[in-house]
Amino acid sequence: MTPVLAHASGADESLSLVMLFAGIWTGWIGWSRLRGTGFPRLPRWGAWATIGGALTLVVCATFLPRMLVGPTAVNATTGPRPASTATLRFAAPHHGLATSADELTVRLDLEGGTLTPLTTTVVTPDTGHVHLSLDGSLVSMMGGALQVLDLRNVAPGQHTITAEFVAADHLPFNPPVTAQVTIDKVAA
Repeated sequence: MTPVLAHASGADESLSLVMLFAGIWTGWIGWSRLRGTGFPRLPRWGAWATIGGALTLVVCATFLPRMLVGPTAVNATTGPRPASTATLRFAAPHHGLATSADELTVRLDLEGGTLTPLTTTVVTPDTGHVHLSLDGSLVSMMGGALQVLDLRNVAPGQHTITAEFVAADHLPFNPPVTAQVTIDKVAA
């Protein structure tokens, strides 16, 4: 699984961010010295060493944190998934809707579950948020039951909108809680 920074991050992702920003900051110091715009006490060879250290930090930010934190943090999200008794259905649009509009209001009914903020980290079987996909591509993460879907760049034809109620860690329940409708985008 690829970590997504907008999600509630773990220790390995937080360490990656710290290392990345430290690399950027350190690189800026070296670059400023080489351009003669700052840090005049830093010798020229020190500026090159600082830039080398910055590049090392940026490269290590992608690999080192997972090695340091260890497999327990990585496997915490891949263990057994909780089951949810929630049900999800589309209140709008209805299946088979034909539209030429540039926007489509999506309204969902969630029963047996509670929508939470996208940054919540506590995983329970009855709390989470909704991932909304158009033709299999994620277009939105909803913390509420109402969303306006942009259809301006959607080609005419039949399209599938899928909503999935997912746990706070953005992973699906077992079994997944999904709803799906098909719409027809018609030329204006």
